[in-house]
Amino acid sequence: MIRIALAIALLVAAGSVGGAQTLLRVGDQKGNSQAVMEAAGVLKDVPYKIEWKEFAAAAPLLEALGAGAIDTGLVGDAPFTFAAAANIPVKAIAAIRQSREGLAILVPEKSSIKSFDDLKGKKIATGRGSIGHQLVLAALEAKGWTASDVQIVFLAPSDAKVAYSQGSVDAWSTWEPYVSQEEVLFKSRRILTGEGLTPGLSFEVATPEAIRDKREALADFVQRLAAARAWSLGNVNSYAETWGKLMNIPPAVAVNWLSRAKIRIAPIDDSVVAGEQQTIDLYVRSGLIRQKLEASAIVDRSFAEAIAKGAGL
Repeated sequence: MIRIALAIALLVAAGSVGGAQTLLRVGDQKGNSQAVMEAAGVLKDVPYKIEWKEFAAAAPLLEALGAGAIDTGLVGDAPFTFAAAANIPVKAIAAIRQSREGLAILVPEKSSIKSFDDLKGKKIATGRGSIGHQLVLAALEAKGWTASDVQIVFLAPSDAKVAYSQGSVDAWSTWEPYVSQEEVLFKSRRILTGEGLTPGLSFEVATPEAIRDKREALADFVQRLAAARAWSLGNVNSYAETWGKLMNIPPAVAVNWLSRAKIRIAPIDDSVVAGEQQTIDLYVRSGLIRQKLEASAIVDRSFAEAIAKGAGL
């Protein structure tokens, strides 16, 4: 904690980062970034204004970003890839790495389904272009199956939850904190996770305009976010309590999620670019995007120093 406080104090002492009047509009999902930054105490002396905007999933966040309603936000690699393929002006400025056990296909506690093999011909709810969709595609490819071997039902998280709870679908391919929420509160079972199937990347993304016009504020923000994530690795319960209050969800859900996720912020480097290219290539092979993208063209490595400082690398 002392290291984090010192790093941020040095930032503030250096001057008004981004200018006192700079407004950074930040998209968040399920209080993800805001909760950890509040819990770590890194938001107390921010020399610019942060306007938080909450989204249920990455797709609407990216739509808001494309419309210029926000400057930056947290999304998974799969929706980021779809957005880039759709020519939404967006760049990845930082990578979020975590275990892939929280990206999972769920079935209800009493379901007779025991493995992915049992889902042949069954209905799987997930968001179109989401990391849940990515997991289904990767699992199908690994099995040598085609998309017609299962019935993918595209639903937003809130609608997928209803369909899953009512038995209108057989399984739900989703991500955290939805996975832990189902496990802890409703005893759902994970029959498949992203381990060994997906790169497990998420990204802090930003518009080209924000990178150009709000660079100092963005660099400061990702440095603070990296510092908060580094703090959270040793303070799971404190983070879980803050997140639970912010989202009005029992902290036990967050403890389940964070204990296994081990989330950290990483600079955009060659390994991150390779992982993103893996996601792009999966979608090209699946015929879901026609445009062959180069991962190196949709990332911005220039925030690496700020991220490394925040993470204590």
